Amino acid sequence: MKIFILLFLLLNSFSNYSFAQTKTPSKAEIKKLAKKAVADLNNADFEESISTSRQVLHYATKIGDNYLIAVSYNTIAANLDQISEYDKAIFYYNKGLSHANKTNNNSIKNFINNNLGNVYCFEKKQYTKGINYYKKSLEYSQKDADTSQIVFTKLNIAWAYFDIGQFEKGYPYLEFLNKYNAKFGAESTNVIQNMLNGMYYGHKGENPKAESYFLKAIALGKSGDQKSDLSYSHQEYSKFLLKNKDYKKAYENLDLYNKITEHLYNDEKINKADIAGVHLELDEYKREVDKIEIEKNLQAQSLKKSRIIVVLFILALNVLLLLLYSLYKNYKFKKKANKELTLANQELLIAKEKAEEASLLKTQFVSTMSHELRTPLYGVIGITNMLLDEHKELANSPHLSSLKFSARYLLSLVNDILHINKIEENRIVLENLAFNVSDEINMIKKSLSFIAQNNNDKIAVKVDPNIPEYLIGDKLRLSQILMNLVGNALKFTKNGKVIITANLVEVKNKSHYIEFKIEDNGIGIATVDQDKIFEKFVQVGRNDNDYQGTGLGLAIVKRLLTLFNSYITLESKVGVGTTFKFTIAFDHDPVKTKEIINNIKVDLSSSQIFKILVVEDNKINQTITKRIIEKNNCSCIMVDDGFQAMEILGKEVFDVVLMDINMPLMNGFETTRKIRLKGIKTPIIALTAFAKDEIIEEVISAGMNDIMVKPFEPLKLFKIINDQINKTRNAG
Repeated sequence: MKIFILLFLLLNSFSNYSFAQTKTPSKAEIKKLAKKAVADLNNADFEESISTSRQVLHYATKIGDNYLIAVSYNTIAANLDQISEYDKAIFYYNKGLSHANKTNNNSIKNFINNNLGNVYCFEKKQYTKGINYYKKSLEYSQKDADTSQIVFTKLNIAWAYFDIGQFEKGYPYLEFLNKYNAKFGAESTNVIQNMLNGMYYGHKGENPKAESYFLKAIALGKSGDQKSDLSYSHQEYSKFLLKNKDYKKAYENLDLYNKITEHLYNDEKINKADIAGVHLELDEYKREVDKIEIEKNLQAQSLKKSRIIVVLFILALNVLLLLLYSLYKNYKFKKKANKELTLANQELLIAKEKAEEASLLKTQFVSTMSHELRTPLYGVIGITNMLLDEHKELANSPHLSSLKFSARYLLSLVNDILHINKIEENRIVLENLAFNVSDEINMIKKSLSFIAQNNNDKIAVKVDPNIPEYLIGDKLRLSQILMNLVGNALKFTKNGKVIITANLVEVKNKSHYIEFKIEDNGIGIATVDQDKIFEKFVQVGRNDNDYQGTGLGLAIVKRLLTLFNSYITLESKVGVGTTFKFTIAFDHDPVKTKEIINNIKVDLSSSQIFKILVVEDNKINQTITKRIIEKNNCSCIMVDDGFQAMEILGKEVFDVVLMDINMPLMNGFETTRKIRLKGIKTPIIALTAFAKDEIIEEVISAGMNDIMVKPFEPLKLFKIINDQINKTRNAG
């Protein structure tokens, strides 16, 4: 009892802080304090940072703001992390995470998971657990499409893998960092990016390249504010020098690491931070005691008004005894339940692993099937085009038109299935291209004229003249959305009209909000079906005479619009027609637009005659590809496999090589590697039925220059051929 009273008096003595006596500040002022605490942390002023974070925590708790509570706990934990109080840091990170999970803010969840990953990887050396926290952090940044934070987290994952010598596992993350850091990263990541490159190339034995990266990291660290990153760069450079037996420079860099670290974490700062940490823990105790004290005062006021205080006290005592007994019984029950729960968790873990395996198999199946379907479709479409070229009298043949349409429909189906799979796996990133809204809509009108003619429909286009001539955004995804919606409208409208409208509805700074509307006077959609049509594989109102498609188009539309932070609305009445509406914000920046347009390369070499080597084992594909090449006034030599390709490249000079990927004996990747080892720099373009994003990394690592996915438009193929030949000639 004496110990309890002493502790209570000690806690009470800390109740006279100035922030407890003053009026509670506004939320904006609390946020300002939180930012100051972070700034103090970055300046290694741990005492001030913890003290300010305590104030933020006090005020945030008072107003019940879970986000600010999570922020303050995160900053407190980060201070403790910096002064090597790792177990306490983990404790406060977890407290912050419990409050962050009560909010809808993915950023704070992302930061705390990232920080837990740092502690477990680099301090506790529990790398598996730490990397799992990093990957959880990555999920939250991907939900918000926060590319800069994605870059930052992938940097940490690469560092963790490199720290335990798993360079090949970490390299894909470093490769992503090298590709996107300049565009989406921050200056604060530049030092570590160069340091990691130095570590990787040092591991690969490419010492000059590694040293160059280390020296660049150190130079950036000296010129910037990231002194802790500078110290890590000296440390890793010292390890590299020691490995290469340059003992003097290794010692010098290790000494610099120690001096910077000692400056950042001197004993006086750490002692002050320890005192601030004690105050922090006392604050935690005080908050609990305050809660008990408030309840006690309320109970005392209630008891004073009653004349049966003694009876109530005895009753309360009896209730307490019953509660203790109940707790004891409950403890035994929970112990038994926990045992059963442990077994259930093990079963759930097995089920989770099976589900992940099934998901991987699904992705592999979709990829394989798309390849297997694209290969014969390339043959069907190519041979159909050849027949139409060789026999002009068949140009109006309904049979050939039907054959070509059916092949393109099958290709569209394969692409839709692949596309929905990519969206669900968060593998789509929007691009920024300059485009003209009117041109895009009229191109879609022209593309769908075949369906319009078959159904005797008319397509009308209305574009608001106030829309700027050029906007910046992902025109390909916009075209895909409009193509699906207009295509659907035409399919379900006979002898009618489809109207495509684009209106400028709002302008905020550079953002121009364009409302798109697709109206038809077709069969309409029943009210009971309107909530279903955006689900995958759902078809409504189908009969044997209607062409309804696969039910994927509107599902893709809905998911693509979420990437634009938009949504779609629907108004429809059976027998009257249907209207779809959505709004997307595009940038309008004349300077940036001019820069994008100037960077578009104009092909002035289409009349040139090139000598092209085609490596392809499929005889039908050989015939089609050769016909396309020769029709464009180029010479073509065909070989069946990689060995023949290497042999002929040793004897003859070609302007470009079109390389199939999936070949017997030796695949396209291995063939390209062997060609590059011989010093042959001829541009090599992968000609494949695989989806581009599935093989892009292996294409680059093998030494190929570009990819062309079959079936393809000849114009696009020769555009890529011209670009690659020009690049090679200019480089030479």
